[in-house]
Amino acid sequence: RKIFAENFSGPKIFRTKNLLPFTPQFFLTPHRANVWLAFLPMLLAKIAFSAQPCPMLRALALCLCFTSKALACETALLLSIDISGSIDKGEYAIQIQGLAAALQDPAIADALVAGQMAVAVVHWSGVGRQALVLPWTRMLSATDVARFSNTIATQPRAFSASDTAVGEAIDFSAAQFNAVPDCQRHVIDISGDGPENSGFTDAAARTRAQNSGIEINAIAIEDMGNSAPVTRYYQQWIITKGGFVMTARGLADYPRAMREKILREISKVIG
Repeated sequence: RKIFAENFSGPKIFRTKNLLPFTPQFFLTPHRANVWLAFLPMLLAKIAFSAQPCPMLRALALCLCFTSKALACETALLLSIDISGSIDKGEYAIQIQGLAAALQDPAIADALVAGQMAVAVVHWSGVGRQALVLPWTRMLSATDVARFSNTIATQPRAFSASDTAVGEAIDFSAAQFNAVPDCQRHVIDISGDGPENSGFTDAAARTRAQNSGIEINAIAIEDMGNSAPVTRYYQQWIITKGGFVMTARGLADYPRAMREKILREISKVIG
């Protein structure tokens, strides 16, 4: 009673004698529970910053206030980039510059910060060739997004002259989400210019990821023209249920496709 009387000057309902002391029935009543939840943040702040609160109570209130903010990650987005032998030096540069430019897009940057998202980058190619080149970074401000984007734009290539083990790339990428369990959604954003030709674990890896609650979307980098064999491969063997494939016509079209794909992936936050 003293806590409410001295530390909270809110609605009269909380200061009414017949509601004190609190009983389980108070919290189990739907209407009262809703009122309690609505004013809980105000109560915690009032206690934490009042003139003479109980020290232990102040510590608990501060912990609850700031912990709730720290655990507000909407999406963990892992950008998994194909750097197999079919990607030459110039094409690699187009990929990383296109990715960096996409993250700097105002709509994407704002959504990343609004959702307090975590972003990481994986390079992959053949069997046993996967690397977490940029670990998970929380996008808590525009400065965080800009710094991460600038790092991507200058990130050296992890491997060269290797095969295409898409399944191993999925398994490696999926394992990285163990470091961000607080994020509500786990999304692998994989890009590539060809089907698996090494390892041959793509379908099984997709199933494992899907069973773990991970979403997989893709960018299929196609040759110029009308055929779309890479797109069909990713649609059939790689993306999870409800996932999608964005097609880039040549690597010059990659920046446009990457921007549109990331916007679509984070649409649950901004829309």
